[in-house]
Amino acid sequence: MNPIPISPEQSPLLFLELLYKLRVRDVMAGNLVTIRRDATMRDLQRLMQERRVSGVPVVEDKRLFGIVSIEDLIQALDTRRMNEPVSHFMASNVVTVEDDMPLSIVLSYFNKYEYRRFPVLNSRNEAVGIITARSINTRLLVELFRELARIENQYVIPLPENASCCFKTFRVMRSDFENAGKAATEIKNTLQKRGVDPKIIRRVAIAAYELEMNLVVHSDGGTLTFRADEGEIQIVAKDQGPGIADVDLAMQEGWTTANEWVKSLGFGAGMGLPNARRVSDEFHIASEPGAGTTVTVRDVLPPRNPAP
Repeated sequence: MNPIPISPEQSPLLFLELLYKLRVRDVMAGNLVTIRRDATMRDLQRLMQERRVSGVPVVEDKRLFGIVSIEDLIQALDTRRMNEPVSHFMASNVVTVEDDMPLSIVLSYFNKYEYRRFPVLNSRNEAVGIITARSINTRLLVELFRELARIENQYVIPLPENASCCFKTFRVMRSDFENAGKAATEIKNTLQKRGVDPKIIRRVAIAAYELEMNLVVHSDGGTLTFRADEGEIQIVAKDQGPGIADVDLAMQEGWTTANEWVKSLGFGAGMGLPNARRVSDEFHIASEPGAGTTVTVRDVLPPRNPAP
């Protein structure tokens, strides 16, 4: 059996998957070079020469006050103000990014603001790094080659053409809110074509959507596998991390680990798993912190009426 070929159609999808999978913390420069507000522009010049950087965040006690760039240094040189403090030149209205943001969102920042760098803050608003286009490109190339090597070592077992069941697997990417829900919609359309009872279709579609959104919001990405035959419908959501520390707590309505920017998009209300369990005949969840989560839901189909 031959390895799966990497087609031209797959390559852009693989690249997009990396954009949704990687977080800012994965690509940022963590050894942050900073300067204080009372330092002079001459101090800044020496710092830039020593560390070979073109922009420096102004930070004191991990609090970000602004950023100074090579353009500010040139202005100080031209106007002979090199002995003045950095605070006279720094840009104080700084656009920042969060360390938990997906790379796909940060890329839109580069187009929107036309900046070459963004300071990175953590959940406590502490300056923890800086992200540049160069750091993004370097990490993407490393991850792309690593993912291609992994795919080339995979094998595929085709489903027989005369198989009586319907079997589909959907890849779901982390933080891919643009495509979230497409797998659930395709599952619903498939069941409609098979003539399944609309009430059952509605229950399955709800479970599929909630499990798909859980993969998008809370996991590092994974798969949603759908199987339907004459007796039952089964959906399995599986991911590789980060896992759930307390499953019983996660099953409580309203409990969520979604961060603030995810909530601002209207997701992460803490109803996904409880809703999936409510609309399923059988519900099972297995999770291990650091190893991932697998959720299986099952709905029993009534026997078809024999044809007259």
